[in-house]
Amino acid sequence: MPAYACPKTLDEALDHLASGAWTVVAGGTDFYPARTGRAIGEQMLDITGINPLRGITKDGGYWRLGGLTPWSAIEGAGLPAAFDGLKCAAGQIGSVQIQNTATIAGNLCNASPAADGVPPLLTLEAEVELSSRGGTRTLPVAEFITGNRKTAIEPGELLTAVLIPVESATGIGCFLKLGVREYMVISMVSVAAWIQSAADGRIENARIAVGACSEIPRRLPGLEQSLAGLTVDDALDPALAGGIEAACLADLSPIGDVRATAAYRLHAAAELIGRAIRQCAKNGSWGRP
Repeated sequence: MPAYACPKTLDEALDHLASGAWTVVAGGTDFYPARTGRAIGEQMLDITGINPLRGITKDGGYWRLGGLTPWSAIEGAGLPAAFDGLKCAAGQIGSVQIQNTATIAGNLCNASPAADGVPPLLTLEAEVELSSRGGTRTLPVAEFITGNRKTAIEPGELLTAVLIPVESATGIGCFLKLGVREYMVISMVSVAAWIQSAADGRIENARIAVGACSEIPRRLPGLEQSLAGLTVDDALDPALAGGIEAACLADLSPIGDVRATAAYRLHAAAELIGRAIRQCAKNGSWGRP
């Protein structure tokens, strides 16, 4: 019979992880469906009982999202407008029942190319907190996810929190996704944007991330640099639209599958980026303090 443990404290969980190979189960919304129709053979470490790993706080220079915080709590949290993209993504991850159970740490550790939570976290320059018996280290989300279903987590480590710098809370964020239906769907393409304005209303900083169009969700640094200094109207001028599509071609590498062709994904990504910039402009004065 496979082993099962349900620790109530972080120390207890880390002791288990230090003792051997355990498969960590948080919400379980990815773990169980992936094993439908077959016996579970892994040693399961069920961490759902570690309540201190839930919740959202502002601690020093970071907003801290506990690893076991469910998506419904993130969607309903009173967070600055910069988090609007993350909150919107939270409300589109599966059904309400899934959102009440699935966790931010689970979404990151599952490392799906189409994970809706990852593009907004990239635009917020989020970091992950990894805890082990040897101590705690932090790593940018952009470095944590290394490939399709692959992460930089080391044996004995547990993702205990997501950290978002307070500097990222001064802009406006948004998230858009495209699927075969409006709800409960795996993204063909997802786009997150974070925009910060200068005093004259021009774009001071922009961060754009795209999911489901590469092996891992990616930022578009070339496009971000080209947007700096532009007004919203300039950024969305039809004459510049080709620049957005060119950036997608340069930085993304989508595949074709049953949901969409590679060419369609690139075209859709460019369209959603334009819409995301427009939505950030519409949602306020670019989120200035």
